[in-house]
Amino acid sequence: MVWAVSAYIDPMNSDQLLDLTYLGLLGLVIGGSYLIANRKNMGQMAQYGAIWALIFVGVIAAYGLWGDVSRDLAGSQNVSDAGVITVPQASDGHYYLTLDINDTPVNFVVDTGASMMVLTQRDAARIGYNTSTLQYTGSANTANGVVRTADVWLDKVALGPIVDTDFRATVNQGQMEGSLLGMSYLDGFSAIQFANGELTLQR
Repeated sequence: MVWAVSAYIDPMNSDQLLDLTYLGLLGLVIGGSYLIANRKNMGQMAQYGAIWALIFVGVIAAYGLWGDVSRDLAGSQNVSDAGVITVPQASDGHYYLTLDINDTPVNFVVDTGASMMVLTQRDAARIGYNTSTLQYTGSANTANGVVRTADVWLDKVALGPIVDTDFRATVNQGQMEGSLLGMSYLDGFSAIQFANGELTLQR
């Protein structure tokens, strides 16, 4: 059986890589010009160069992690007493939900283009599956081509007070940046609304 799985692209995309390349070249130009201008004081220059190199590496590292940091700053999911779940849109345009799968928290990207709940190899292993022994008899169409999948049955899937048992999901044998929360789970809600940078779910 073939399932549709929408591709999740990591926030560190090609545009960011180009930006980092530009920053790297700019740093080399500035550093090279400074060395030429002060070539007579190379001992002191080496010390200053090491300090600035560390600062520059720190800036690049911070830039690369900014997507994760800003996602955390955007806020987390909220569950009301009535069981209404709201989650703000992250700066990368995605919505992220954390579900307890077999009592293990798993982060998901909400993906209405995926027909199933899809687990990465890492998340499947975290919740107790031996991914090397799963039967990858299914397949899924992705932006990177067809990948093999294995069906699993989750004992417990909890999102706040909303609990499902014996829930069917798939484990993707290919590489994924994160697990996907597809329509097989979202269809269980009576209301799904995307409005004003916020996702609202109501069972």
